[in-house]
Amino acid sequence: MIKRLLKYIVAITVVSTAIILLFSKKKPEDTFYPRDYEGIIESGVIKAVTEYNAVSFYVENGKVCGFDYELLEAFAKEKGIKMEMTPEMSFEKRLDGVSKGQFDMIALGTATTSQLKDSLFFTHPLAIGKQILIQRTDNENYIKSTLDMGGKTIYAIKNSPAIMRINNLMNEIADSIHVKEIAEYGPEQLLAMVSAGDIDYAVCDEMTARAYIGKYKNLDMNTNISFNQFYSWGISRKAPILLDSINSWLDRYIETKEYKTLYDKYFNRKKH
Repeated sequence: MIKRLLKYIVAITVVSTAIILLFSKKKPEDTFYPRDYEGIIESGVIKAVTEYNAVSFYVENGKVCGFDYELLEAFAKEKGIKMEMTPEMSFEKRLDGVSKGQFDMIALGTATTSQLKDSLFFTHPLAIGKQILIQRTDNENYIKSTLDMGGKTIYAIKNSPAIMRINNLMNEIADSIHVKEIAEYGPEQLLAMVSAGDIDYAVCDEMTARAYIGKYKNLDMNTNISFNQFYSWGISRKAPILLDSINSWLDRYIETKEYKTLYDKYFNRKKH
């Protein structure tokens, strides 16, 4: 397991480093400060952080793709500004980057939990989804419902909404769940580890899991651990005007044919 874990960490570190070098203009000596819409327009650049995954942001045949990448690109184009999007696999570092002003926003579908509302403003919802349990179909200790999770060891991304949900779930089932928080990589690596048998259970959001599940034929994602939740972009709490500007734009753009085509491209890919 240690060798495989090191393999996953090395692989995601190489990919993340390459993408950051290609698309981030940040220099080590840069001084960051939170800014609102006026400062963004004046600079001519909106800076966002996201996760490198098969839904939000990825590179295919030398081209940058992703639902969140293309959606924010459409916003920036309408406003006549450029967009810089940096991939960061650590949920904790994404939050910290927005708090410090390194990034203006998190351009990633994020569950709008009450805990996170203390750290971020949330845009109007972009999608609806659930937190789900990932396990192997042949697991002899297959979990059919949340009541079976007591005493089990569950892996999830550090400080993500999944952690918050598992903590609430322990109270609901009146039993302990052993949580292992993963800090430096994302849901695809968790799915790969479950598929390989390195770990038995992981929790991640439904939308991201569906983008990868076809790649791992022995995985099951039929056990929900939450009800439907809204997924939105996270905006710096120092940027209320940016929040209003994005919400106003989203309300209009979501009704367009362009948005429906974009949404279907990434969330209705049944053939994948």
